[in-house]
Amino acid sequence: MKTIIIAEAGVNHNGDFETAKKMILAAKEAGADYVKFQTAVPELVISVFAEQAEYQKENTGIVESQLDMCRRIHLPLDAYKPLSDYCKEVGIGFMSTPFDLTSIDVLAEIGQDYFKIPSGEITNLPYLRKIAEKGIPVILSTGMASIPEIENAIEILIGKHETTPQGFKPTLSRKDIIVLHCNTQYPTPYRDINLRAMETIAEELYVKTGFSDHSLGIEAPIAAVAMGACVIEKHFTLSREMAGPDHKASLEPDELKAMVTSIRHIEEALGDGVKRVTDSERPNIEIARKSIVAIKPIKKGEILTEENIYVKRPGNGLSPMLWDHAIGSEAIRDFAPDELIELE
Repeated sequence: MKTIIIAEAGVNHNGDFETAKKMILAAKEAGADYVKFQTAVPELVISVFAEQAEYQKENTGIVESQLDMCRRIHLPLDAYKPLSDYCKEVGIGFMSTPFDLTSIDVLAEIGQDYFKIPSGEITNLPYLRKIAEKGIPVILSTGMASIPEIENAIEILIGKHETTPQGFKPTLSRKDIIVLHCNTQYPTPYRDINLRAMETIAEELYVKTGFSDHSLGIEAPIAAVAMGACVIEKHFTLSREMAGPDHKASLEPDELKAMVTSIRHIEEALGDGVKRVTDSERPNIEIARKSIVAIKPIKKGEILTEENIYVKRPGNGLSPMLWDHAIGSEAIRDFAPDELIELE
């Protein structure tokens, strides 16, 4: 199965529409399936009292409120339809993560294949319920979340939660939800990535799983694909030298392309699990395997023993698996050293 690769542009456009369009092109050229943005009305997401995360302070170099930072780097709501149209024009899927109820409506109206729920909204009941009402398949990130919290969110999305209101008609089922293992630290230390958590999520929650990666480099997402991830999400930027909270933990376009290429190679390498002789290796059977040969001159009628026969390449003669059959038999003719032994 082909892995869905999401190039996470996020807010790395820094609030500039033309930069966002350049990121769409970069994601397309890298071979990603989707380019994803983040849609929000900052005043509906962040209170005036919310402080920046430590990594945001460090990466922006600006001490300001989280609200002021987000006001600077978010695009207005009316920018996302043109971005979606541009994605269709260049041939890449459009996605954006909503961070508030108004943004959910805007993105539902635009249309996208999946609603991406960010880790921070996994405990937001009104938000999850509104997503569920839209009936669009969901990709759910799980940074900072425990298994019970993830299960709780899933139950809300499928209308099975204990607080589900009367008359609520679920339009989603577990098969419509892909759960991404994630660590919400930018960048994530390798010791905290814990890729095996994907397996735990799949086993305990009966859902398809993937990986949203915030580590440096491309090793972790490639390994996740080898472990069965069906979705990979990775932040990218046009340049890590740009100002902003997420650039330093993002891939540059050439690195994104290398990640996509490596993932496609891994998908091909995983194969179908059937152990067989492949067409590419078949010509080497004769070269790499061995045959029973004479190691000294042997006369017709002479008894074959461990002193006059041996096993050497190539493998186009009597198989060494017939060694016991050969030992003790009579030579059917004269054999020169290294000549292939023949039996009656």
